[in-house]
Amino acid sequence: MSDFAMINCCLILGACLLSSQAVWSQRVRVEPEVTAYPNGSVNLRCQFTNSGTTKLTQVSWMFERTEGDRQNIAVFHPLYGASFPNKDFERRVSFTQGTLENPSIKIDKLRMDDAGRYICEYATYPSGNEQGWTTLIMLAKPKNSASAIPVRAGSSEVVVASCEAAQGKPEATISWITTIAGRYNHTSVPERDGTVTVKSEYRMIPTPAENGKEITCVVNQRTQTEPRAFPLKLVVEYPPTVTIEGYDYNWYMGRTDAVLTCQADANPAPTEVTWKVSSGQLPPSVRVDHYRLLVRKVDETVNTTFVCEVKNSLGSGKKELAATVIDQPVPQHSNAGPVVGGIIATIIILCLIGAGLAMYQKHRQSMENGEGPPKHKPPPPMKSGSSTEMLNKPQDKTTAITETQPLSNYERHYYETNSAEPVTDLDDDNTGPPANGGTPTVWDGSGHPPEKDEMTDEALPPYAPADQNDVEANYANVAREESFVSKPMLV
Repeated sequence: MSDFAMINCCLILGACLLSSQAVWSQRVRVEPEVTAYPNGSVNLRCQFTNSGTTKLTQVSWMFERTEGDRQNIAVFHPLYGASFPNKDFERRVSFTQGTLENPSIKIDKLRMDDAGRYICEYATYPSGNEQGWTTLIMLAKPKNSASAIPVRAGSSEVVVASCEAAQGKPEATISWITTIAGRYNHTSVPERDGTVTVKSEYRMIPTPAENGKEITCVVNQRTQTEPRAFPLKLVVEYPPTVTIEGYDYNWYMGRTDAVLTCQADANPAPTEVTWKVSSGQLPPSVRVDHYRLLVRKVDETVNTTFVCEVKNSLGSGKKELAATVIDQPVPQHSNAGPVVGGIIATIIILCLIGAGLAMYQKHRQSMENGEGPPKHKPPPPMKSGSSTEMLNKPQDKTTAITETQPLSNYERHYYETNSAEPVTDLDDDNTGPPANGGTPTVWDGSGHPPEKDEMTDEALPPYAPADQNDVEANYANVAREESFVSKPMLV
């Protein structure tokens, strides 16, 4: 047989053995993983299923802290009973039922070093030994803490906050939440009992501006239902920074309400405040009230330089102010101008709004009463007839005056601005009513004595208008554009 064939046979045999072992292992039912806490207890379940004709003779529990290092901790035999050969588990381990079919055990007073692999192994006939194993994971809640570390303002990077998750298992993770520029580092230290202590430090260059700023340490770990947050405020210490407030450049002779206030920014808090003048002792008209300097009456003696000095445990700071005494008070600018201007502007705006509302209301009422402009273009006035028609139209004996309804203001304005062309007597083809409101331009002489010739004083024959057909025939061949003069007629 060749070497290649032997290798294949070995591989097939190994596969068969592993397959059979897998089948046997499936008959020993256990939990793959359980968790527990120190000083607590845990149940390790084991059961042989589908035994069939297989005879169970004995069951053993073995503990494997590291790979290959197995120790018997519990044995059960149907004739000889239970046995606990390992002194580390003596009086801490027991069988829950004490039968071959269900040889589950319970371990009390757990320690961190109890973590590892627990093997439930059956001795059977004729199959041999069959086993299953459970991994016990020991958990430990970390002891979390965080603190801000007081530092002194300077130019070097120092640790300003510390956060720790001590003796936790598994190892915790720490993060920082802040707007402050800086950096952090982590360290992990394994403990003898198998736990891990994690520590994180936040570093930065401290300045007075960072004093009191917020920074938060956040700890995450498996045993916690949610992240633990520890908000902190940085503590940066520095000597006092001093300012003097209250001087308004209006210390005139005789003034009685002048006050200076010494303001100090320091950490720790100031312990001492001192007022003095550069020329020596304070003027007699001045009284000191801790941070305040009160001038009971302004005179020549306060025309000097005042000095405020503040001390704390880290040092001192001071500020000078040169006061000048004047003869007359400085005119105070009234602030009423902008206020009055604002009031006037408000009144004007309200008036404009009121006028607009009134105009709108009036326009609305006019529209409701029908007084508005016409909503359609009315017909133009009818033109009068031509001159010939007026002369030939028979007239009543009495003066015939055709009255028309007077135009309204809106209509009069419409025709004054929108007339397209003038109305003349030359429109001889117009058969409409006479112009000038129907008033005739000639009289037929009815009811009057016959007219006389002015030269001979003889009576003239009455006027007889020509036949209309003759008139139209006489003028039919005359182009309109050739003459604008009507045919002469005797009156």
